[in-house]
Amino acid sequence: MPELPEVETVVRGIAPHLKKRRITQVELRRADLRVPFPKGFKERLEGAGITGISRRAKYILIELDTAETLVIHLGMSGSLMFREAPFKKHDHVIFTLDNGKKLIFHDPRRFGLMDLVKDTKTHKLFAHLGVEPLAEGFNSVTLGASLKTRSGPIKTAIMDQKVVVGVGNIYASESLFQAHISPLRKANSLKKSEISALCEGIKNVLELAIKSGGSSIKDFVQSSGKPGYFQHSFEVYGHTNKPCLCAAKHGILKITPLVKKITQQGRATYYCNNCQK
Repeated sequence: MPELPEVETVVRGIAPHLKKRRITQVELRRADLRVPFPKGFKERLEGAGITGISRRAKYILIELDTAETLVIHLGMSGSLMFREAPFKKHDHVIFTLDNGKKLIFHDPRRFGLMDLVKDTKTHKLFAHLGVEPLAEGFNSVTLGASLKTRSGPIKTAIMDQKVVVGVGNIYASESLFQAHISPLRKANSLKKSEISALCEGIKNVLELAIKSGGSSIKDFVQSSGKPGYFQHSFEVYGHTNKPCLCAAKHGILKITPLVKKITQQGRATYYCNNCQK
């Protein structure tokens, strides 16, 4: 499923083409996605001017001059890109702008979501969300406060959207590796220095992923139609039984440890039990 870097990549790709444009036509090629479209979806969008575009967690937010915000979630296989006809089988929503360009939502698995929201702070999709990891409010103090009462594994904690948003499975493994923290550690056992290192690890990994256009493991493509490239920079994710890069870089061991794979809450976790304590 697209996580923060993938969604941010899409936002940055489509934003220049949407700013100050107006939606002239909306074509719904099916009655629903993961859930039905809101009542009057097409009519409420047609004629609306676009005043801003941003991201909150894994959601794309397109602000309108009608005092509503178009909320888009890509689901597992959704993509947004500018294309022309002929349209494809899984092109479910087509937005035509006042300059004739068409923004197409393509989603083979139909796990995506679209809604029209008046308040993105209090709406049920957003009210429970934690801090943005690339915002100034995300630091060792705020993260430490959230971890105090959590006795479960640290990897599970940082994937909880109530703690910090957008840190998906891949980025959790990569961030913990950078911070030299075992994914098995209890969240409330981390020292201040470790929490600080984890904050930096999360920020570094997410920023590098965004620069690489996200990660394309299966379905994700950027708004240009190109895949992301961060998967070529993974240091631990998917490296089962491969030599640990950290130990290899520093040449501190006669026998280089191998990356291990375990399952936590049904998700694959990759780590080095020598480098990560």
